[in-house]
Amino acid sequence: MEKNVKPAVGKLGILMPGLGAVATTLIAGVAAINKGLSQPIGSVSQMSRIRLGKRTDDRNPLIKDFVPLAKLEDIVFGGWDVYADNVYEAASNARVLEQAQLDSVKEVLEGIQPMKAVFDPNFVKNLDGTHIKSENTRRELVEAVRQDIRAFKEQNGLDRVVIVWCGSTEKYIESEEIFSSLAKLEDAFDRNDQQIPPSMVYCYAALQEGVPYVNGAPNLTCDVPAIVELALERGVPIAGKDFKTGQTLMKTIVAPGLQARALGVEGWFSTNILGNRDGLVLDNPDNFKTKEVSKLSVLEEILNAEKNPELYGDLYHKVRINYYPPHGDNKESWDNIDIFGWLGYKMQIKINFLCRDSILAAPIVLDLALFIDLAQRAELSGVQEWLSFYLKAPQTAPGLPAEHDIFKQLMKLQNTLRHIMGEDLITHLGLDYYQELIETIQS
Repeated sequence: MEKNVKPAVGKLGILMPGLGAVATTLIAGVAAINKGLSQPIGSVSQMSRIRLGKRTDDRNPLIKDFVPLAKLEDIVFGGWDVYADNVYEAASNARVLEQAQLDSVKEVLEGIQPMKAVFDPNFVKNLDGTHIKSENTRRELVEAVRQDIRAFKEQNGLDRVVIVWCGSTEKYIESEEIFSSLAKLEDAFDRNDQQIPPSMVYCYAALQEGVPYVNGAPNLTCDVPAIVELALERGVPIAGKDFKTGQTLMKTIVAPGLQARALGVEGWFSTNILGNRDGLVLDNPDNFKTKEVSKLSVLEEILNAEKNPELYGDLYHKVRINYYPPHGDNKESWDNIDIFGWLGYKMQIKINFLCRDSILAAPIVLDLALFIDLAQRAELSGVQEWLSFYLKAPQTAPGLPAEHDIFKQLMKLQNTLRHIMGEDLITHLGLDYYQELIETIQS
């Protein structure tokens, strides 16, 4: 049965805390696409097709033609940043895209000026923010962000707004008692509790404004009971966390294949070099730990040692990220995988992935923004696990283990879209085709 999905009429605002390499690459890319200068490669929402009905029906529309998504020309971008550079200046400094490509959409990019950011150096020690809000308390900062959202919506004549965190990885923190319920979080805001991270200020403000929120970093933001409670109370969708781009993307592709073939894994060593702002932030041990926990969880949950001790009981998994300025946004990752097969004979797999971090992340931000907006219009509130396809550490219902297998995640995403539009879900069982053939032969 088709859900009551409101049409994507009017303009959609996409606000991003952190107008750095990822966000500016997305904005410049959409501007180039809208001018007919490029294609949205890497965007599942724009380039991928979805099967409907039986294989023999040959119904395979583009996802963007199947579900009512906002059109790229109806998107208005904005955001906050700890530096005052406009998007053209920030994109030029990030050096992800060629200057000639940026110059072709310079007028659009120069028109986007960041709002002052919520910043606490205790959470990101390697940055020295200069374009920051002057409010003194966490509660005052929330009200300032809420006012920013309202003003952005009014000034641009927007019908809807979503927020996708594209800022830095904050230092590692545990889910403390103050995050255990909405009442306790409200009290913490009133007391100006310094344990509340800047990312949660944005998230809390967004939900109070009825704006969907996606956490693109491994920060503790949406994935606490208090925020989930608020999202459900306000009827707003949330999703998180941590964009799945380079090395982790490869793990969620390769590890399910090894597990599917019952091949053992005794060691997986992963190291990266990265020279952009994200690399600088992660050069601090407190911030790296946040990322490490996110990256480690993927493999441990795909290769479940508790359920398969003979194959993965002795798995040794090591992750390293090294700040290396000469590479800029061009991340390079190395994976050494020690596996074993029939009769315990050992083999190795080595992966050297020379990727471009923001080139992989930009279409993820676009898809998450468009899909979380769809979720809002389809009256889906709270945690949107079907968006885990894009995320390293997917948020789930309490007590529910995350699914990290990218192929199962894709099936969940597609089935959710089918469900929203009232199409039959697809199990890929396929026995009906053969039963029909038997019946034809026997008749």
